[in-house]
Amino acid sequence: MTGTGPLRWFKSSYSDDGGGNCLEVAPCPSATATIHIRDSKNPDGPNLTVSGRAWAAFTSGLPQG
Repeated sequence: MTGTGPLRWFKSSYSDDGGGNCLEVAPCPSATATIHIRDSKNPDGPNLTVSGRAWAAFTSGLPQG
């Protein structure tokens, strides 16, 4: 949970539902604009939190399409 309520996790549209490797992300719409990242196979495990700026830099380097 965050200070604004539970996180809303989602997977990429490129993810399969066959148990493959997948990450889920949950943006936190607060003033800090943090992005939470977790392993979809272990949703109760730890998650990584990065700044919105770091997430934007990471995603800008991904192939398009």
